Amino acid sequence: MSDETFRERLAIYCTKTFGAGGELGDVQRLSGGASMESWAFSFGGEDYVLRRLPGGISSDDDGLRAIPLATQADIIELACSAGVTAPQVRGRLEPGDGLGEGFIMIKAEGETLPHKILGNPEFAVAEAQLTEQCARELAAIHKIPQDSLPATLEYFSPAKLIEVQKNTYHEIGGQIPIYEYAFHWLEQNAPDASDKYLVHGDFRMGNLMIDHQGLSAVLDWELVRLGDPVQDLAYLCTPSWRFGHYEKEAGGFDSAESFLQAYADASGAEVDPDRFRFWLIYSTLWWGVACMVMGQIWRSHGDRSLERTVIGRRVSEVEIDLALLFEEILPDSIATPLDWSAPEPESATGETGYGELLTALDEWNAEQVLPGLKGHDKFQSRVAGNALGIARRRAEWGPGFRDAANARLAAIGYDHRQLCAGLSQGDIAITNSAVWDHLRLSALERLSIDQPKYAGLKVALNKWSPS
Repeated sequence: MSDETFRERLAIYCTKTFGAGGELGDVQRLSGGASMESWAFSFGGEDYVLRRLPGGISSDDDGLRAIPLATQADIIELACSAGVTAPQVRGRLEPGDGLGEGFIMIKAEGETLPHKILGNPEFAVAEAQLTEQCARELAAIHKIPQDSLPATLEYFSPAKLIEVQKNTYHEIGGQIPIYEYAFHWLEQNAPDASDKYLVHGDFRMGNLMIDHQGLSAVLDWELVRLGDPVQDLAYLCTPSWRFGHYEKEAGGFDSAESFLQAYADASGAEVDPDRFRFWLIYSTLWWGVACMVMGQIWRSHGDRSLERTVIGRRVSEVEIDLALLFEEILPDSIATPLDWSAPEPESATGETGYGELLTALDEWNAEQVLPGLKGHDKFQSRVAGNALGIARRRAEWGPGFRDAANARLAAIGYDHRQLCAGLSQGDIAITNSAVWDHLRLSALERLSIDQPKYAGLKVALNKWSPS
């Protein structure tokens, strides 16, 4: 559908739904991708947001088990009636509207981009309120009676969730040693969670609208389901959702301890630390598998956007995150210092190197292309710069890292496939210092190529480097 046709159909829908006399304006795409879309627009002096799936696309195209948009709208209306700060639903698309599947909400005011909120003096008052506000919102969500919820909402036990993620990981062909160990650990430590509560499923910075007074709306309800409320708490504390403020476990704005106490005060339910740790490790691994799914979608021609492939390389962030999380429960003696640092650039001579070609292309994109772009095109150019950086570092450092990894594996007596199988089945002890060193060094090597600015890399280097 062309942009002109989309606007014409949206104008007709608004006239039908909100009354004649209004005029459609300020139509703007808010999110990218070929599946779920968000559009901001105004009509009759009111600001709205449209959440939609274009015709012919499944709500599960991201591989994340998103619920239908009609069910999302039902849940949002129910949450609002229960006191949750969610946008008001004002209209639902029908097949005859020619706009696909979707619904329209009143636009919430504020900012969603974490890097514009966290640590910004302009949002200091808001940030100071987030711990208690997030705790209250989640407590309100979790208290919504089950008998008032749509009967179609799914429930999976912790053991079933592990199985689903492990099957997805294996279907893609994953072979990451610390992921294998994480699956084994989760299987051995899954809690009983037979009680069913409504969980948001994606409650994190980036999916919360924040104004200068604090949280103004809970957004993005597509992963809502029945489950263990502690999963929502741990998900907010997942390392990848701290957005550069790694030391502040709760969303990048506070400690996990403060957040869990605020939730206990709001809900009247104390949070078991072992259960929280389980869900924190599960949520961390879940994001790693989700990154692999993004790459698989591109590989299978489901969506050939560049962003999919770059997110697919974020699996190495999770390797570092898992190593740091497991070291909190492993014996102190296992985390011995590592004498490691990223390679220094080498002086180039002779013919042009492949890394130099990629550097030149990156510089051209940054200096000649990016300055002339706006909106989503500008975002895509930045993604291209990230991809070129990954490819350049892989060309320059990859061979040396591969040789180092093979030497470590030879010293401990396993090849890569054997190590993965042994960790998955519990036949290889993670407390073997040579094995643990290999997992940490591999994570450092891979992450230094994929995302050298990731905050967890600096944390790991500070923790593991010789004093």
